[in-house]
Amino acid sequence: MADHFKVKPLPYAYDKLDGISKQTNTYHHDTHYAGYVKKRNEILDKLAAVDRSLANANYSEFGGMKRHETFNAGGQLLHELFWDVLGGDGKPTGEVLRHIEKSFGSFEKWVEDFRASAMVALGWVVLAWDPTDDNLYNFTGDAHNQGGVWGTFPLLAIDVYEHAYYHDQGPARAKYIEAYLKNINWSEVNRRYRIFSKITGEFRASC
Repeated sequence: MADHFKVKPLPYAYDKLDGISKQTNTYHHDTHYAGYVKKRNEILDKLAAVDRSLANANYSEFGGMKRHETFNAGGQLLHELFWDVLGGDGKPTGEVLRHIEKSFGSFEKWVEDFRASAMVALGWVVLAWDPTDDNLYNFTGDAHNQGGVWGTFPLLAIDVYEHAYYHDQGPARAKYIEAYLKNINWSEVNRRYRIFSKITGEFRASC
């Protein structure tokens, strides 16, 4: 199998996060996330040889691969975003804070909306920047390949599948959401924001 994508190491120690245990991070990263990377690579290999002449909307091998390609690609990329924006002290700073205040009215209002979104989602919540109206939104997704809004830029993500918190919190998802908020690395969120700011500026200049 070709190694199209590689498992990224956790960007900090497995026991670094406050309220999210070493064991949860180990299972979550080394088993769940790594599994999506492996299956994405496997699907890409099989797509290279599949018979596309048999493609059919009801059922075909090609159709099944294409649907699971986006599921596993989303699982890979969302998990990488999830860990990349953790490991901090949870104290918001910088340009993204000002944009949150502009879009939601205040940081507290964003937290309120983010908490509620994370309580209703079955899979993910992503804070994303929509360049078409220059606002930030908390988008919910019930699967890795559902709920994303094309053309927006993801700034942070929380995994609310039960495997992300049941070992530590049991069914108390709200406690896990609070632990996540305490661990956000806003410096990394701002780094992503600055990258997307450049892209957004170029996008508007071309319109």
